[in-house]
Amino acid sequence: MSAPILLDLSHTSHTRARTGIQRVARALWRELGQSAEPITYDSHQRRWRVLDPWEVQNLASDSFGSKRGASWPLTAQLRGYARRLLRSPALSSQPSALSSSGLLLPELFSPAVGAALPALFATTTSPRAAIFHDAIALKFPELTPSKTVARFPVYLSELLAFDGIAANSDDSRDSLVGYWDWLGIPASARPVVITIPLGIDPHPPTCQPSNLNSQLPPILLSVGTLEGRKNHLALLDACESLWATGVRFELHLIGLTHSQTGRAALDRLHALQIAGRPVRYAGPASDADLAAAYAACAFTVYPSLMEGFGLPVLESLAHGKPCICSARGALGESARAGGCLALDRVDTPALAAAIARLLSAPAELVALATAARARRFRTWADYARDLSAWLTQLPRRRS
Repeated sequence: MSAPILLDLSHTSHTRARTGIQRVARALWRELGQSAEPITYDSHQRRWRVLDPWEVQNLASDSFGSKRGASWPLTAQLRGYARRLLRSPALSSQPSALSSSGLLLPELFSPAVGAALPALFATTTSPRAAIFHDAIALKFPELTPSKTVARFPVYLSELLAFDGIAANSDDSRDSLVGYWDWLGIPASARPVVITIPLGIDPHPPTCQPSNLNSQLPPILLSVGTLEGRKNHLALLDACESLWATGVRFELHLIGLTHSQTGRAALDRLHALQIAGRPVRYAGPASDADLAAAYAACAFTVYPSLMEGFGLPVLESLAHGKPCICSARGALGESARAGGCLALDRVDTPALAAAIARLLSAPAELVALATAARARRFRTWADYARDLSAWLTQLPRRRS
């Protein structure tokens, strides 16, 4: 068996959230299996180390939480302090670190992790790579949490220390390279940046196209965190404009709510519910509940202004359900092969027109569903295979 890849899961191993980044990190941990050694930076021990059993159990758990942040039980904090006082061995003294075949950081790492990177890099001579998810904090700072906006330029500078960066989409790759161009960073001082598209869980499209002629109102589904750049305010206003003219349908939303940038959308949603509009918000959902929601809907709407990839678009199509989404950036890349009604703009009028169009055109909806079912999607196993093959052959740059 070849040496393992060191896989940094400093955040994901301490949260039950299922945001896009956490899903990528968990999928890599699951698919790489024995070929990966999951590690964390323990801020209490002030050392890099392999995961403790409770952290591995957290990764394997099917449960999900409503908080995005990392959580360390008091016992784990005390254990870290004790290890520091007792000078317990750190990662650098373990054979798996010294003989690793690569180092991979799939998360948008924190300031503490960024500051500890030199110590981590010193543990191995193997290639060092990071996954770049998106540049939303640069392009939409007004719709991004303030802490992320303040942190992002430093994070992009820290990425320069790696040997390679795997972007989730061509749009994300171009955004990162363009930012370094703007800074005037010479090519010789940069890591190589390539695109390796994400995968999804395989979903046989057993859901048949919904019958819009049913006596029951059709269901529109929107999956994704309620936050500013996801553009739920425009979606809710679009739906209200249609309900006000007598168009019959229900809107179901699934996902966490971001406490800072999602409050306005949540308040608008509650106001519509009080007014008697057929809108339902389920919060985060289990895999089984999400699959049931896809089965019940006529089509999905993903109103996001910008994504690094757009997992909910491809997951909707994999379930055989058409999706209304943006035609721009990474979302356009995901929509390109069919099954989507892709829009040049995702403002309120455009979303309202697209929803009304599909609700009034059963034949077009069936055609989009047929196109979705004809597509073949990359799986997480494909993604893990391609990423690990690239990482282990990545040349080390000079320090």
